[in-house]
Amino acid sequence: MRVATVPMGAVLQTRTTGERRGCMQARLATQTDRMRGVTMVGPEAGDVMAVVQTAMLAGMPAIGVRDAMPAHPTMAEGLTTLCAAVPPASAA
Repeated sequence: MRVATVPMGAVLQTRTTGERRGCMQARLATQTDRMRGVTMVGPEAGDVMAVVQTAMLAGMPAIGVRDAMPAHPTMAEGLTTLCAAVPPASAA
């Protein structure tokens, strides 16, 4: 299992809203790089989880989520930052 965590302040949308408390965390399967779980504590978490659910149901690997073109500016855009923070498989 690989884990990535980013503070909400790393999400561009928080610069607009001013609400920077909280964090996002993803847990990924080591072999497939697919999301096994995502936790978010922060504003608009429900909207972000809808995007996560779609990615998980599609079996999308973290690199697919990272390279997606999310709507801007939205909190879901933070998933790009979160997936970019996933440590390399050799560091797991």
